Amino acid sequence: MTSRKGSLPAPEPQRVELRVARLLKAHGLKGGIKLELYTDDPELRFQPGAKLSVQVPTDSPWFGQQLTVRELKFFSSQPVAFFDGVDDRTQAESLIKAILWVEADPEAATGEDDAWFDHQLVGLEVRRDGQRLGEVVRVDHLPAQDLLVIRPDGRSDEVLLPFVKAFVPEVLTEQNYLVVTPPGGLFDSAEDAGEAEG
Repeated sequence: MTSRKGSLPAPEPQRVELRVARLLKAHGLKGGIKLELYTDDPELRFQPGAKLSVQVPTDSPWFGQQLTVRELKFFSSQPVAFFDGVDDRTQAESLIKAILWVEADPEAATGEDDAWFDHQLVGLEVRRDGQRLGEVVRVDHLPAQDLLVIRPDGRSDEVLLPFVKAFVPEVLTEQNYLVVTPPGGLFDSAEDAGEAEG
């Protein structure tokens, strides 16, 4: 979930599948696996008994299966999950790079008025002063803040914009766009910058 300070209304509820984590590496000898989290609420997503779909290559023994959470622990702030049926390091290593998904109700899961899941932001048109600049292609979750990754129209590069109220004052998911007030020059192409300097 991606949240931002503000008071915009919550989106319409719907049933969706949400990406919650990627499995990074085995931890210890008892089947623990370090996680890269894509959720703001790991305690909810990884509570004991939670069932998660596993995205793996078709030749993986885990293809088409679900994992049931046994326990979530933190070691030096690094989340480590333990799953039923994953009892040793060899089994844990067979899951490395897998993506975990959960089916969830966004309205029940957010609990915030000004919060969105990644899938609600990806694909939104990006506008500044009523003019289209491009569209959101993904959301990067960093420790300090979330970043909107925007592909400007007519360009192959990407622009990273902090997802904060100062730079993204309006998110209108029902109208399929958001409004940005980015720092000066952020959306100027290299050619534009060269012309300005020349």
